[in-house]
Amino acid sequence: MSLSLSEEAGRRRTFAIISHPDAGKTTLTENLLLAGGAIRAAGEVAARGERRRTTSDWMKIERDRGISVSASVMTFEYNGNVYNLLDTPGHEDFSEDTYRTLTAADCAIMVLDAAKGIEPQTLKLFEVCRMRDIPIVTFINKLDREGLDPLELLDQIQEQLQLDTAPLYWPAGSGQRFGGMIDMRTGEFLHYSKRTATEGLTPGTSARVALEDVRADVDPGALDELDEGSEMAREMLPKMDRQSFLEGHMTPIVFGTALRHFGVGELLATLEEFAPPPRPQSCHKKDAEHVIARDDKGVSGFVFKIQANMDPNHRDRVAFLRLCSGEFKRGMKLKTVAGKQLNIHNPMMFLAQDREIAETAYAGDVIGVPNHGQLRVGDSLSETGDIKFAGIPNFAPEILRRARPKDPMKAKHLRKALESLSEEGVTQLFIPAIGSDMIVGAVGALQIEVMAERMVTEYNLDVVFEAAPYNVARWIAGDEAKLAAFLDKNKSASGTDLDGAPVYLAKNAWDVGYAQEKNPDLRFTATKERAV
Repeated sequence: MSLSLSEEAGRRRTFAIISHPDAGKTTLTENLLLAGGAIRAAGEVAARGERRRTTSDWMKIERDRGISVSASVMTFEYNGNVYNLLDTPGHEDFSEDTYRTLTAADCAIMVLDAAKGIEPQTLKLFEVCRMRDIPIVTFINKLDREGLDPLELLDQIQEQLQLDTAPLYWPAGSGQRFGGMIDMRTGEFLHYSKRTATEGLTPGTSARVALEDVRADVDPGALDELDEGSEMAREMLPKMDRQSFLEGHMTPIVFGTALRHFGVGELLATLEEFAPPPRPQSCHKKDAEHVIARDDKGVSGFVFKIQANMDPNHRDRVAFLRLCSGEFKRGMKLKTVAGKQLNIHNPMMFLAQDREIAETAYAGDVIGVPNHGQLRVGDSLSETGDIKFAGIPNFAPEILRRARPKDPMKAKHLRKALESLSEEGVTQLFIPAIGSDMIVGAVGALQIEVMAERMVTEYNLDVVFEAAPYNVARWIAGDEAKLAAFLDKNKSASGTDLDGAPVYLAKNAWDVGYAQEKNPDLRFTATKERAV
């Protein structure tokens, strides 16, 4: 039986996974896909020092280093709902990619290490979610290792994130004593043992039993902690309120160990029960404020990510388009605000690097649009071309490096490669007004390392990234005549970015402050929203 537009959009759930590095995010992603039936076997997460092979980490550098450096999109169907899972980099050096990805999410799973609790990058990513009013489900991971007291973990969430906590489950101990968890709403016990956890048990099949039936198999100390902790939680903590969750005031808590497949099915069930369908999106339509609802008939969406060379044999460029309304059909023509028209003949659905042709898609879905540079991050697409969603800002880099090819004959090749990766958002590219230097800007040193490795593997270029004569970049805006006069007077410290926007390239923050003081009619900003 065919579903209406409203029903199809209503069964979409688009969520991101955020965490501090090494909290177990990639392992959880694998097992959510396994629980949802998207893959048949979880990727091997090998012992320390060995290579990790996972579905979401598809780049060579990700496999070699065991870290996520690029956001991935994975779509699967579970119990009648369609889930679009956005896996984000955990490392702070890739925070811009994470920020862009979170603009496409309606919900987020926050993964915490039970032994470490709230960590710095978790806090930063949470603040991004808060800015965008994204509701958060919390998964406290690694219960098979010794961890902090559950109440202490929940206190951290309440104090540092200002979120009410509503535990849906409560653990019996941790580490060697971990015996499972109790369902706080039904009183059923989900039994855990190392034996069942290592037999390839599919996530989502945790046995539910009466606690009295397994008391003999669970460490007495863990049971004491379970009885005391769950009783205190019932008395002291609020019950789950879906409306409060959707408003960003409350987070449901699920405990487990992703590596041992325990608690993953319960986390997926929590998403099924509480995660919101595609939310309304604010935009400008015909220069007036407007709100797009998921069941509006006209197709619309925005580009939140560009990925180059997913298929290195074809030098492809894929724009990740988050749909906000309408029923998209393969072959449709969509327009940008600038009037560009794209015939989308081969839209793609993703399972990380793997892809298949999408015949139809609805609000909440993420489709890949192959293009050759026509689309950029922040572009809006619609059938009419008169819808513009809020832009996705660029942030001023913290590290600037001069890029130079080891072979001087490949300077043009290098420039094209740098432009391609800059359009993707891996780093930023600045061209000084004087000279032929190419200045690369990055949030962290690891971004530069990733770029150097991708230059070799994807573009066959050996590139040296050396100290630049500048340390700070700021975009400049203001009265055209005064801006032109400033740029003419400061040619040695000015340039343009990839879009041709003027940039002040300074030696230090003091120089920026001095320039701002001497030019009060100009704005020196650390963020820029690309005009489309």
